[in-house]
Amino acid sequence: MTAPETTLVNVESTHYPPLLLRHPANPILTRKDWPYSINSVFNAGATLLQDGTTLLLCRIEDRRGLSHLCAARSKNGVDGWQIDREPTLMPSPKDYPEEIWGIEDPRITFVPELQQYVITYTSYSRGGPGVSLALTKNFRSFERYGVIMPPDDKDSALLPRRINGYWTLIHRPMTPLGAHMWISYSPDLHHWGRHRLMLEARRGAWWDANKIGLSPPPIETSRGWLVLYHGVRHTPSGCLYRLGLALFDLENPEKCLLRGDSWIFGPEADYERNGDVNNVVFPCGYTMDPDGDTVNVYYGAADCAIALARASVRSLLEWLDANGSCDRRRAQDV
Repeated sequence: MTAPETTLVNVESTHYPPLLLRHPANPILTRKDWPYSINSVFNAGATLLQDGTTLLLCRIEDRRGLSHLCAARSKNGVDGWQIDREPTLMPSPKDYPEEIWGIEDPRITFVPELQQYVITYTSYSRGGPGVSLALTKNFRSFERYGVIMPPDDKDSALLPRRINGYWTLIHRPMTPLGAHMWISYSPDLHHWGRHRLMLEARRGAWWDANKIGLSPPPIETSRGWLVLYHGVRHTPSGCLYRLGLALFDLENPEKCLLRGDSWIFGPEADYERNGDVNNVVFPCGYTMDPDGDTVNVYYGAADCAIALARASVRSLLEWLDANGSCDRRRAQDV
């Protein structure tokens, strides 16, 4: 009997160059930094203020298990954080009953047309998580719009400009079709329609099978909207959260141009591997350096801390060119 041919793979020759580089000061924020008693801090939205200060709008979980949002400011985006002495944005279930079990995972978009920051966040209602929206000029006072996408929905961010006259929201509803990324349009930020499936979770053994979602808000480049998204792989020991890349058309952002097959960033450091929820890296915000290429990605680590990784937009696009596919559906997924 003839033995089947065996293809040998030289593991030592297989090299995956890092695209996101962890900052040596990680984790940059933990509960020990907080001026009041909390259980954990993670999943922060991020933006640059007009004076160049980095602002993180952090998800704070208290010891009841409910979350609120608190702002931290830093001149260099790494250390010397000035943290609000009290919660910055608390749930208000009396006026917004969809917030009865807390508010979570903010994404921040500065909108030049409005000259305001638009925050989309998860409001945790009795019916499950939904998407709520608020506007602010200073992160001291907020104009709440309330829930704009009913449960079960989360992982949302607004694009910074209108597309063909309409505001555009990316979000992740749970539907009978699964946990995929969708896109919706609005004339006024209140009323939403034209819902379209934007990016599907793959099926089978893929790293992003079964459940995906937007991570930080999309990055506008000359080639399209560059999207960091998370994929959740179910393993015998629990869920594993990792990050991938996709590129979408600038004027038709529901059109996927490229999608990477492999993940580019996953839990490796101890502070990402061990925490309240093990094996999680979960970015909700980024800032861009003056060079227009260096992006600072702020991510929740194991639901216990905030960490920072840096990347080059140019390198991310080059990686997509080398490792991406234009196919919306792949034969092996069907």
